[in-house]
Amino acid sequence: MFWTIVGWIVFGLVAGYIARALVPGKDDIGIVRTIVLGCVGSIVGGLIFGLLTGGLRGFDPAGWIGSIIGAVIVLVVYNKVTGRKSRA
Repeated sequence: MFWTIVGWIVFGLVAGYIARALVPGKDDIGIVRTIVLGCVGSIVGGLIFGLLTGGLRGFDPAGWIGSIIGAVIVLVVYNKVTGRKSRA
């Protein structure tokens, strides 16, 4: 159980960091929000993959690519909702 949680944290951090690098502009959301961004992005990526393949699996995590795509989507939505992203 402990290593599963550590795995999700590391996975979320890497996926969130890559998503932050792909979305243009400055993001100062911190490491905790980056981890949450990656973990939520993984779930969103899994949902999108399930919808595209016709086999909705529920809240299953996606692989690396699906997680990064999901994290980019979550980051863009987060920036639009909070208005945090400046055009710098």
